[in-house]
Amino acid sequence: MDYSHGVVYTPRSVQSRKGDGSSIDLNAPGISYVRIYWVDLVNIRRCRIVPIEYFNALLKSNRPGINVAKAALGMVYLMIAPGFSSIGEYLYVIDLASLKPCPFAPGHLAVLGQFEEKAAIPGADGNLSVKVDLCARTLLRRIIEEIKQVQDTEFLVGFESEFILLKSTDPIEPVSIHDFAASSGLLAGSTQAVVLQEVADAIRASGIALEMFHTEAAPGQYEVVTGPLGPMEAADALIHTREIIVQTAAKHGLHATFAPRPFMSSTGSSAHAHISVHSSAAHKTPGVLSKHEAAFLAGVLDHLPGIAALTLPAPASYKRVADGAWSGGTYVCYGTENREAPIRLTNAASPASRNFETRCIDGAANPHVALAGIFAGGLLGLRTMMALEVQDCPGPRTAAEMTEAERRALGITKRMPLSVNEARANLRADAALCEVLSEGFVEGYLAVNKILEAALEQDESETQRLTRLVKFY
Repeated sequence: MDYSHGVVYTPRSVQSRKGDGSSIDLNAPGISYVRIYWVDLVNIRRCRIVPIEYFNALLKSNRPGINVAKAALGMVYLMIAPGFSSIGEYLYVIDLASLKPCPFAPGHLAVLGQFEEKAAIPGADGNLSVKVDLCARTLLRRIIEEIKQVQDTEFLVGFESEFILLKSTDPIEPVSIHDFAASSGLLAGSTQAVVLQEVADAIRASGIALEMFHTEAAPGQYEVVTGPLGPMEAADALIHTREIIVQTAAKHGLHATFAPRPFMSSTGSSAHAHISVHSSAAHKTPGVLSKHEAAFLAGVLDHLPGIAALTLPAPASYKRVADGAWSGGTYVCYGTENREAPIRLTNAASPASRNFETRCIDGAANPHVALAGIFAGGLLGLRTMMALEVQDCPGPRTAAEMTEAERRALGITKRMPLSVNEARANLRADAALCEVLSEGFVEGYLAVNKILEAALEQDESETQRLTRLVKFY
């Protein structure tokens, strides 16, 4: 009997439907401004808004882009991380393929790009280059391209965006109290129902495939799920989706936060990434991972304690990923339909829609950085076609509920970090992962992350720290 199910996506089918921002008519009536966005290493969306006339003039230049201070990638509040000078500028080169409409701002478009040196400088190999190690989009693109070249393997990524709508940030007051998937959280005529409808409409109008939206379990918590794209396009779409959510909420007097766990009496908010592996060299069968799926998963699991520094970057991130809170738990493992594992294998019996749900990502993480870390681990697995030593942990008992002997029998021998400081130490100690990410990126990222921790933890009371967190994210 055929138990396959779910909508089937392939890199080719997604490529044919995703569209290309470069096809947008910049001279269409009503287009007046372009928002040039970038996301720094602490996941703050930043932008400059230019009139369409100037944007068109930029596109005619040799390297279309804007000048951005180098400190902008490493600045938290008014503190600059070690290694980041207040002197110097990057050229932020426009990637026209990322161009999208901004339904929340009529007459505006939005675009992303990549950081480059203004003039070529000697790289680590001595050759002249304009590449910037700290540019997360450049990093992710390089890793994905290497995987394709080494193993002829491609990926699709779909994100879940969980967020909480607040009526007030000081004190913290959610817009509503409701249960998971309860229709009472979207009552007709309520402010939250209007906001979610407008968010959904704006996502669709932006050309991003919306699959669903619904209430989540925490007070004032909602989720929107967007369809899969290539890794770069998926991260771009997530940034645009978050901007839509925040701007739409603000229009109605609400504050949208992606903070990991504002309410300790309920579950937290995440940014789960569903990753499917596609290789023409490996046939997928029901219930059995292909050699490429297994090698990718083996690499990710092997390096997950260090990857966590990129996917769980804030002190508050570790309040969410606790055992027994449907958040992925604290043991390095995977499990079929197991929400208490950091990686959940879903749709295992349906090869065409099978994917890995990476549950150890939250809204504090820069999506390009988070995916770069995950795919760096996957690359290390695929380079050697690493054997998958960790066995499936499908339940009914979770890894945390097992004895040490039971975990060891399944190959579960590592713990996830329990703090951001431990995660940073794990990343620094993982030489292979650092080599793929580049020493320049790792050193810069870790310096900025330490400043982020200090900024978020500077208040004496937990209430003050929480208010700062929800305002920041």
